[in-house]
Amino acid sequence: MAGSTHDSELELWGGIECTINRVNDQFFDQLQYSGHYNRPSDIEILAETGIQKIRYPVLWEKHQPTPETVIDWTHTTDRLSLLRGKGVEVIAGLVHHGSGPAFTHLLDPHFPELLAQYATKVAMQFPWIEYYTPVNEPLTTARFSGLYGLWYPHKKNDTSFLKMLLHELKGTVLSMKAIRKINPAAKLVQTEDLGKTYSTKALHYQANFENHRRWLTYDLLCGTVTPKHKLWKYFLKKGIKKEELQFFIENPCQPDVFGFNHYLTSERFLDGRLNRYPKHTHGGNGKHRYADVEAVRMEMREEWGLKALLKEAWE
Repeated sequence: MAGSTHDSELELWGGIECTINRVNDQFFDQLQYSGHYNRPSDIEILAETGIQKIRYPVLWEKHQPTPETVIDWTHTTDRLSLLRGKGVEVIAGLVHHGSGPAFTHLLDPHFPELLAQYATKVAMQFPWIEYYTPVNEPLTTARFSGLYGLWYPHKKNDTSFLKMLLHELKGTVLSMKAIRKINPAAKLVQTEDLGKTYSTKALHYQANFENHRRWLTYDLLCGTVTPKHKLWKYFLKKGIKKEELQFFIENPCQPDVFGFNHYLTSERFLDGRLNRYPKHTHGGNGKHRYADVEAVRMEMREEWGLKALLKEAWE
């Protein structure tokens, strides 16, 4: 931008894989499995890398398993104080591929308000935290919980997927409003999987749909899902009310930092020639049957990979 200056020095940011996800009535805590809870030395090791900001878990499921829980902040306070003492800035994560504690879930219409109540407690306990990710990868979580049925509440339909996504994002908006009442300088770091779908010619329509869908986290938060949006009719067709979408138009919560996550399997290729692929890759959309495979395994003729995706995101 003309007349402005930018600090071009790259910063090292990072995080700890901290998923607490639910399968049926069992919660899986990756920090417990990794042993991080019992290793304060991890903080020292992280600080030695020169990391400047770290996404660190202050997870809802861990701290408030029941509505009546009197939260014990001791352990988290110790860890956050260690990070702060090392000059590492914290990005607090509140839900990471989870569906909240057992007293709620992603289809619960009260989920957004309940998450915002927890966010208030976090901000009151740690008023110095400036960066927040209330819900990590909401679109990805909604896909795994609402479309694929792998995570609680194990649904496999578009309506459930969309309702879950809207609840997560409304929870994000309300959480940031609540946090900013305590710390007006609080910033939203919104993460999401930066993927893309490619296909054979016959399946371009499906790839195009998925490539519009991948941006919904950011489109909704930025208030751009209006009647002119490519997927507006999709929402209405699947039973989402206009008032539910209007909330985001009237309450935009544009991220201060767009956090794009990219994995080797983020980019997919759709191919109707099922005989070429193992059965576990076979699926469909009700109109066509096709294999859904990793693009990295294919001989791609178009530009792909992280560089191309970051360029798309920027544009």
